[in-house]
Amino acid sequence: MKRILRITIVIIIGLSLFSCNLDDDGYSLTNMWVSFGILYENDNAGMGYSIKLDNEDALFPLASNIYLGQFDDTCRVLVNYTILGDISDTVDYNQYYVKINSIQDILMKGIFDITPETEDSIGNDPIIVKDAWLSGNLLTFEIKYWGKNKIHFINLVKEPGVLTSENEPVILELRHNSNGDPENIPFLSYVTFDLSALKIEGQDSVHFTVTATDYSDNIYSEDGVYTYGEN
Repeated sequence: MKRILRITIVIIIGLSLFSCNLDDDGYSLTNMWVSFGILYENDNAGMGYSIKLDNEDALFPLASNIYLGQFDDTCRVLVNYTILGDISDTVDYNQYYVKINSIQDILMKGIFDITPETEDSIGNDPIIVKDAWLSGNLLTFEIKYWGKNKIHFINLVKEPGVLTSENEPVILELRHNSNGDPENIPFLSYVTFDLSALKIEGQDSVHFTVTATDYSDNIYSEDGVYTYGEN
């Protein structure tokens, strides 16, 4: 739990979250797109960075309103960008030159093995799952919770031990520790978890179930299949 979920409100004015699916011959400088991806240091890119989106497309910044050097290599980001032109396209993905309008670092963590000793620190406060999606080995949640001014902790936990096919589906639980923060203000945020620790030797995929409990004691439950491969 070295990385923590700081209280943030993600406000995107006049924009919708969607993946690039562009068939136009040209791009307008007034158009903007918002996507999730991973930022990579890339010596071959014009500004020294590239971004791989969740749909496998790649962005190569030529201009930016934000200093990209403040972000760590391989960090998870939510990026607002304007497409300047095509680099190339393949059967599976596209590459674009872009201008970065804004970029936000998104919390990304691994899966935590819960034990009786860590039960209290993990917490068991309510959390609302607004949306969830899987991209490669990354499981991302859009979440809502109530608080005021304290730091909240979000973790995806499982029982400890070596995983085998008999454990499938692997049960994962989204856990929230509000640190006793008063429930005064609703907050929206995103958090991503790396599912690489779920790999079972001798298999190319693993079935899992994610659960969470909201403020009315309703149980959120979602089944998924993590197919191994690089994000």
